[in-house]
Amino acid sequence: MTRNVPVRALLDPPVEGAVRVAVLVSIVLAVLVRGPVGAALFLLVAAGMTVPRLARAPGTLGAAYGVGLLAAAWCGALDLYEAVWWLDGLMHLVVTGLVAAVAHLLLARRTGAVVDPSSPAAPAACAAVTLTVGLALSAVWELAEYAGHTYLDPSIYVAYGDTIADMALGGLGSAVAGAALLRVRRRPATS
Repeated sequence: MTRNVPVRALLDPPVEGAVRVAVLVSIVLAVLVRGPVGAALFLLVAAGMTVPRLARAPGTLGAAYGVGLLAAAWCGALDLYEAVWWLDGLMHLVVTGLVAAVAHLLLARRTGAVVDPSSPAAPAACAAVTLTVGLALSAVWELAEYAGHTYLDPSIYVAYGDTIADMALGGLGSAVAGAALLRVRRRPATS
């Protein structure tokens, strides 16, 4: 009976569990499509899938976060960002918002460093924290893109306009996520 505990833990909650299984399948597929570098990308996604649990995020947010990370990784692995001009902007908008929301919950529930959206604190403070976290993460991402372009692969696209647009879209997505997180206020944090 204890043998099934890891499988139950992997699949609980069910939708988030399905995303975890998709990430594991993606690691295997990435080896076939992109080799070890592709597998490394999806291993990062798999590591990222631990964050919603640590943040005690609602299952729907954890699942959306996982789908966002998985979609962003596959778009990169399949070179879709080069083929579909608007896809990069869409991912910065949506995925940054999801990551900022989960990061906000992680900071609130694991460190107590920021206000928890489920607390009776001012709604503006909750939204401001998510926006700030999203903008900070956008800046870090753009720095990583620049470092990747400079030191790893010059084909990584970096340009001033692209960087500013990506950060603006990440900020917008984070602002929307901050507003959406206020719905968490209606449900107490689970332990």
